[in-house]
Amino acid sequence: MNTEKSPSTATPSSPAAAPARKYLLLAAGIALLGAVMAIAILPRLESKAALSKANVELNVPTVSVIQPQLSSAFETLVLPGNAQAQMETPVYARTDGYLKRRLVDIGAQVKAGELLAEIDTPEVDDQLQQARADLANASANFELARKTGARWEQLRKERFVSEQGADQTRGDLRAKKAALESARFNVARLEKTQAFKRIYAPFDGVVTARNVDVGALIDAGAGGTGRELFRIASVSKLRVQVNVPQAQSRAAAAGIEAQIKLPEAPDRIYRGKLVRTAQSIDAVSRTLLAEIEVENESRELLPGAYVQVHLKLPAGKQALVIPVNALLFRGEGAQIASVGADQRVTLKTVALGRDFGTTIEIVSGLTAAEAVILNPSDSLTAGTKVRVVKPPEPEKKQPG
Repeated sequence: MNTEKSPSTATPSSPAAAPARKYLLLAAGIALLGAVMAIAILPRLESKAALSKANVELNVPTVSVIQPQLSSAFETLVLPGNAQAQMETPVYARTDGYLKRRLVDIGAQVKAGELLAEIDTPEVDDQLQQARADLANASANFELARKTGARWEQLRKERFVSEQGADQTRGDLRAKKAALESARFNVARLEKTQAFKRIYAPFDGVVTARNVDVGALIDAGAGGTGRELFRIASVSKLRVQVNVPQAQSRAAAAGIEAQIKLPEAPDRIYRGKLVRTAQSIDAVSRTLLAEIEVENESRELLPGAYVQVHLKLPAGKQALVIPVNALLFRGEGAQIASVGADQRVTLKTVALGRDFGTTIEIVSGLTAAEAVILNPSDSLTAGTKVRVVKPPEPEKKQPG
């Protein structure tokens, strides 16, 4: 019996099968290494690419933009003003003497014709008594001359006296009549002077000054020797004077409404109306003097107070308005930076108009469709790519 094995019946552990298994193991190792590398390295590569992309995006400036607004058809002009009484006058004495009594003091509300003070005038009283005696004497002399003239006229007609004598009698009568008229006028003058010893209020108002007291020597008149006794102001209606700049002087016409505010009470508004202007520009200040009348029945506004006047003037031609912090000031002049559809910056030189504080008027170089950058960086250049974000909305005040 033949027990030898043929080559075709070799077992797997034979030397011929070893190389094949070796190659299989090598391929499996390579596949395993590739899988390990894919798991470990690819996320790192993706993370690096994402980081690079984020860095690129971070290098793009972020800006917020606004649209230019059309200015209002009216312009509110805020000017400093000086409140004055509608009528104010010093009160002087018209006769000499000593102050006998005083009935009012500062702050007193008085009516027209109300007695303010009384002056003791002994010299004027004596002069009036003497003038009345002179009047009685002149009246008696005139009566005697009249009767004498009548007798001489009758005697002249009967030719008992000469024409010369009659003429002298008629002349004496005319002289006595003139003396009588003079005496009458002197009495009337002194009576008026004596009446001035009572000081009356010329109109309704408030006493803003009192410069004399009982016993003070009073001199007549408003000249160098006269002393101001009182000062009275009518405060039921005030006039506020303001100086309107020449640029707005044409719009400051009579009839324009005005709002008056006190610095110490900014929430309180007093309404007035522009009633008149000086119709002339001051050559020094280049302003137009205007007066505003304000009703003041409450007496809250005081004469001489500093006030703020808000005038609502027609603006004329409307223009575009942007915030002041949207401007760039460079060698080319005032510029704005706008963002186009390609998200790139365009610099434009603009002409400025009126300055409203937080906003400014743009006369030319800007259109309403522009997306203007707020707070542009000084290093911003034309063509720079930017990323636009929505500007923060202003906080809404909670109802109190």
